[in-house]
Amino acid sequence: LIGDDTDVRAVEMLPVIDEHGNVLNQATRSACHSKLYLHPVIHLHIIDRDSRIFLQHRSANKDLMPGRWDTAVGGHVSYGEYLEESLYREAGEELGFYDFNPHLIHRYVFENESEREMVCVYATVGKFDIHPENFEVQGGRYWTLDEIEEAVGKDILTPQFESEYRLIKDKLLALL
Repeated sequence: LIGDDTDVRAVEMLPVIDEHGNVLNQATRSACHSKLYLHPVIHLHIIDRDSRIFLQHRSANKDLMPGRWDTAVGGHVSYGEYLEESLYREAGEELGFYDFNPHLIHRYVFENESEREMVCVYATVGKFDIHPENFEVQGGRYWTLDEIEEAVGKDILTPQFESEYRLIKDKLLALL
């Protein structure tokens, strides 16, 4: 157990993993972010049959990138949780979205000054009616590929979405 929080039952515990996804230990969320322990997160890209991608509009309440547009669903994997289990939990929490068939399309390590994550990227394709409204997400909509390209580099999208989109765009389009 890694972390200096006094009551670990009251804090979010995350798995600490190696570059292959093997769980080595568990740590508090704050320890993962302060010590840059590699930990898994999930992202879900939602695509419709018109080649549009659903993006969430991050709430003003978020401490990172408030008001920016981002991947439809993203979140930490809790200690003891399977990847797809966390995917459905986060999709439900953020979008009220439960009825989908996810496909794992890519994994990569994302690192910045505050975190080091193994990002497990999923996608789902279909006709979905999504209306997010909660503390974390202030809305969302489908974007055309041209709209996304036009917004890149203009502080509209999160930097992580922009880099991930460049990395997986062809894999998303291959699902159509």
